[in-house]
Amino acid sequence: MRRKSVKRKPAVRRRTKKKASFFSGKVLRFNILAFFALLFLGLGYHYRNGLAYYFSFKSNHVLQQQAEDKRISDVRNYQVLDKHEGKAIGLDVSEYQGRISWAEVDTLENKYPVHFVFIRATVGDDRLDTQFKENWLGAKKNKLLRGAYHYYRPNENSLEQAELFIKTVTLSKGDLPPVLDIEKLPEKQSVERLKIGLKRWLKRVEEHYKVKPIIYTGERYYDDFLKEEFSDYLFWIANYNFYREEIDEQWLFWQFTEKASVNGIKGNVDVNIYNGDLQQLRYITVE
Repeated sequence: MRRKSVKRKPAVRRRTKKKASFFSGKVLRFNILAFFALLFLGLGYHYRNGLAYYFSFKSNHVLQQQAEDKRISDVRNYQVLDKHEGKAIGLDVSEYQGRISWAEVDTLENKYPVHFVFIRATVGDDRLDTQFKENWLGAKKNKLLRGAYHYYRPNENSLEQAELFIKTVTLSKGDLPPVLDIEKLPEKQSVERLKIGLKRWLKRVEEHYKVKPIIYTGERYYDDFLKEEFSDYLFWIANYNFYREEIDEQWLFWQFTEKASVNGIKGNVDVNIYNGDLQQLRYITVE
């Protein structure tokens, strides 16, 4: 007798749900979003004072007029100034700020008094800042401590640059020491030759005014080229890093922003913090 073959149904395999790993698609996206949300909340909490001040003081028309980066800069400016309450605060200006109404230059954000100002006097071996004389007299009339600086051109004769500054700037009792502003590397000479030129400028200017000049530069330039070899000098350092909020103890001045608003000055202006109070700042002025 012939048996019928019976077809058996294939066994059904039950699928077991895999546990979602940390790196699986949906979970990874969720974790990334959660991380940035926490980061955003953390930054908001850290800058809560600056944000509260900004949005309570800045009116809607200012918010509409200023770009996003300027708004962020304003918040940081407040944060930095708030951390340095009691220290002397000042500006530095040049012809780029146009004509300044010095009688109106009194506070930053209508809260922080302006104590001093550095004014560009000369550039290289042949150029005067077109607003120097007016700014020099205006700052004095407004009873601000004032100082003059020279923008150094690496590819021009250092002694001729020094003579131009000396010829242009007359320092009086109570003025701040002269400043050498060096920001660029030379194109036609080595860094070693540049350093020789800087030393010649500094020596000549010190001989004339009987006071040691201050050197202004960026933090990276300072670290890479000047920190060791010019350690006998005091430094004024520019650093606009969003995450730096306090002056380095080795810096005499810190230029922490180039995007501040001040009464009497159109457009943006640089703001600087002296590593001490106003009375201490007076100690370093010309006698």
